[in-house]
Amino acid sequence: MTKCYQEKIEFPSCKRRKVEVSFTGGDITSDGGSLLLREADRYLKLTSQVSREIIDTRDSKKRHSMLSMLRQRIYGLCLGYSDLNDHDTLRHDIGLQTAVEREDALASSPTLCRFENKTDKEASWAINRIMVEVFLRSFKKPPKEIVLDFDATDDAVHGKQEGRFFHGYYDHYCFLPLYVFCGDQLLVSYLRPSKIDAAKHSLAILSLLVKRIHQEWPKTEIIFRADSGFCRWRLLLWCDRNNVKYIVGIARNAVLERLSQGAMDEAYKEYQKTGKKVRHFSDVYYAAKTWDKKRRVLVKSEITQQGKNPRFVVTNLSEEAATLYDKLYVMRGDAENRIKEQQLYLFADRTSCHKWWANQFRLLLSSLAYVLLESIRRLALKGTELAKAQCQTIRLKLLKIGAVVLKNTRRIYFKLSSAYPYQNLFLKVAYRLSG
Repeated sequence: MTKCYQEKIEFPSCKRRKVEVSFTGGDITSDGGSLLLREADRYLKLTSQVSREIIDTRDSKKRHSMLSMLRQRIYGLCLGYSDLNDHDTLRHDIGLQTAVEREDALASSPTLCRFENKTDKEASWAINRIMVEVFLRSFKKPPKEIVLDFDATDDAVHGKQEGRFFHGYYDHYCFLPLYVFCGDQLLVSYLRPSKIDAAKHSLAILSLLVKRIHQEWPKTEIIFRADSGFCRWRLLLWCDRNNVKYIVGIARNAVLERLSQGAMDEAYKEYQKTGKKVRHFSDVYYAAKTWDKKRRVLVKSEITQQGKNPRFVVTNLSEEAATLYDKLYVMRGDAENRIKEQQLYLFADRTSCHKWWANQFRLLLSSLAYVLLESIRRLALKGTELAKAQCQTIRLKLLKIGAVVLKNTRRIYFKLSSAYPYQNLFLKVAYRLSG
């Protein structure tokens, strides 16, 4: 079929002036803020560490290094480019080329696809280990206490990928990745098939994390926090034996409801008097048949217009029930927001490769992109209007900046838009990252 290319397009006039458009502007990028990603990466030494863990099995005629392809993919995700096909044109963007530290075209989508499919189990474990090391280096001195949030989520799949299964709760075929956060910082992202228990492998991962953290910070208290999907006796037993604190949801059952009936009755009497929502906190001691001993269970006896709403949380912490529930346990939900950031804005759910380890690598690429953007938020945006901004907001306000790029033998000059509204903030971020 014959293709017709129009060199110039005319739009309706503006104040008697012709409005014309053509693709002849030269070296212009819509991603002028990609240089901030480069600075954050250099500060963390993130991609340089990861590239050393990926074995290059290609012949000597390779044009693109592992490091440049890794940067291309991670920076692309940060900039909002979710698909490999985007890189067929993006590879010629001079802004991204400069951020990646290349002077010619970047890798094409087939090259990047082969790159993703060559990764293996060892590389995936190494990348998770690097994220833990980045976390440890982010503290100037050992913290007195840290909280490790474990959470799982569904990653829907629509093909015949290796390891995909139907999950009854989510009602679709999916993977079941496991995430570990400490505050906003990501330590682990681990792809799992969905036919397993939600807590599968959590004990092994917690054990490795505690061992490494205590090597670096022997006096730091570690708290394991999770929802009821992770309330497993062996996990709690291991925590008790290894001086790890925990606060974990536990599913309601007939025994717990019977033990807490008195507190619920008191709450109901108060509700009948006032007609307003009532919340009472208490604790009971409970052990399932398989447990080695009884453990403290926090009880939230809540009555609303919709009826009774009891909640139960098992813990080995000693503070008052109301304090533990309101000040510590409910903050667990923030980890879910961080997972949503990765899935919605950094495309962690683009696990459409056939091979299992290629999909694990894609999840890790998204995670590394999150680490970069989170480091910008934590290190460079502290005390600014974007101090609590999500990844999408950081992208739109700091990275997606129109710029003309002038390049000669001595200099690459980014002329950012004069109408860019966050000029002072951009300069502050660049200064903080370069320091």
